Amino acid sequence: MRQFDFFYFLGSGYAYLSVMRIGAMARQAGIAVRWRPFNVRTVMAENNIALRTQVAKVSYMWRDVARRAATHEVPFVKAPIWPTDADLLANRVAMVAAEGGWCEAYTLASFKAWYLEGMALGDRAHLEHVLPPLGKDVDAVVAAANAPSAHQRLKAETNAARGHGIFGSPAFVVDGETFWGDDRLEEAFAWAEGRHRLQQAE
Repeated sequence: MRQFDFFYFLGSGYAYLSVMRIGAMARQAGIAVRWRPFNVRTVMAENNIALRTQVAKVSYMWRDVARRAATHEVPFVKAPIWPTDADLLANRVAMVAAEGGWCEAYTLASFKAWYLEGMALGDRAHLEHVLPPLGKDVDAVVAAANAPSAHQRLKAETNAARGHGIFGSPAFVVDGETFWGDDRLEEAFAWAEGRHRLQQAE
């Protein structure tokens, strides 16, 4: 089965749009997606990107997300709590989920709780809301997320993203080709299916 990598950060506004769309698109296209959370804060800092301090850009971002959500029929209530997941716990839980094969389900539940139910990612209330329905014990998962292996895996995934030249979230890597932003999701699928115009020209 054809495959591409989905790099994203739990706490990325635009990633919500891709998280909500990519699963159905992948199933329809017959493409396997590897869900790969990473620490976008590190790579943004390395690239001198400081979104939090750019008031006008942040304001535009939330309006743009609302427009894109309406365009793609993705539920949207209002701009979520942001920034969120200050100590990266939600993202480290994603490392545990990736190891256990339930990363997609955890990510979907987390983004819905964040965007649609007003929960801060990584808070105890958030984890108690999303983990039990997935059949997971909150204390056990948090303990695993706080273990050195989860920290190391998050660093490894961030290194992998860095290796692909990724500087923001979401991003998609298909056969070494990198696409950045939810507005490039359709193009990434076109590349994965071999129907991109550049591929036809080769």
